[in-house]
Amino acid sequence: MKTKKNLLIIGIVVVVCLATAQFALSLQDRHYSAGDNYRVEQEITTPEYQTDTGRVINAYERLMDRYMDLAEARTGADCQTATQKLESLDAKLTDLSARLSRIEKALGIDPNSQKPEPKTRK
Repeated sequence: MKTKKNLLIIGIVVVVCLATAQFALSLQDRHYSAGDNYRVEQEITTPEYQTDTGRVINAYERLMDRYMDLAEARTGADCQTATQKLESLDAKLTDLSARLSRIEKALGIDPNSQKPEPKTRK
């Protein structure tokens, strides 16, 4: 009787193990729909390996970009200042030309006449 009891327990254990194995295999074959399961794919990216030369080149390019931006900003301001100075000089030259014209007219000098050649020393 004890042997039958032991055989019955062993049989039950074997059946439970087989049922568990069958259940585990059926879970592997099961396909989940998008709503049933959330799959998270982790993507880990590392920065590209750079040599010292590559780092120097990248730093130089950034430096030149900053210098070009600074030069553009300064050139724009300098152009405005230079334009204002040129306009001021143009106005002064116009006034000076008018004064010279009045002086020539008052002294009776022909503005289109040839200038005498300067004397050279011998």
